[in-house]
Amino acid sequence: MVGSVDRNRCVLLTGPMGAGKSRVGRELAAALGFSFVDTDAEVERAARMKISEIFAREGEAGFRKRERAVLEALPARDCVVALGGGAVAAPANLELLDEKGVLVWLDASPETLVDRIGDASSRPLLAGLDRSARIAKLAALRDARASAYGTARIRIDTDARSVGEICATIRAALADGARA
Repeated sequence: MVGSVDRNRCVLLTGPMGAGKSRVGRELAAALGFSFVDTDAEVERAARMKISEIFAREGEAGFRKRERAVLEALPARDCVVALGGGAVAAPANLELLDEKGVLVWLDASPETLVDRIGDASSRPLLAGLDRSARIAKLAALRDARASAYGTARIRIDTDARSVGEICATIRAALADGARA
C-alpha cells in the first residue's frame, strides 16, 4: 500500500504518449482501490470534441488552457491520474500537481513509444509523420520535457515490462518511498 506520508494521495502518471499512462493507471487504480482519471479524456469530455479537433480549432495553446482547468479540478486523494504527455511542461502545472499527489514518470524509448502508439492519425503532434519522423519527434519531445519529467519522485522504464510489473513496481516504490 501507499507509504504513510503518501497514504491516499493521488498517484499522477506522467511521461510521453505511448508510455502506458492510461493502461497502467487503470490497473493501478483498481489495485489501490482508487478512482481513475485520464486528463486527456476529461478535456475531450468537457470540450465535447476530440483533442485533434481542439488542436485544429484552438491550437496547442487552447488545448493547454483546457488541460489546466482539468488539472485544477483534480482531487488530491484516492485517485490515479493519467496526465497528458505535456501537462508537466508548464512550471505552474508542476506546482499544482505537487499539491495533488505523487508524480510518477513512466518512460520508454522512442521506438517503443511508436510501436505502442501505432497509427498516429489521432495524435496531433505526430499526425502525418512516417515512422522515423515519429521516432525523431518523440525523442525531441522527451528531451524538451526531460527536466519536467525528472521532477517525478519515481521513474520507471516501461520498455519490455508488462502492465502488471509496472504497477507492482509503482506500489513497491510508493510503499517504501524509494525511487524505482
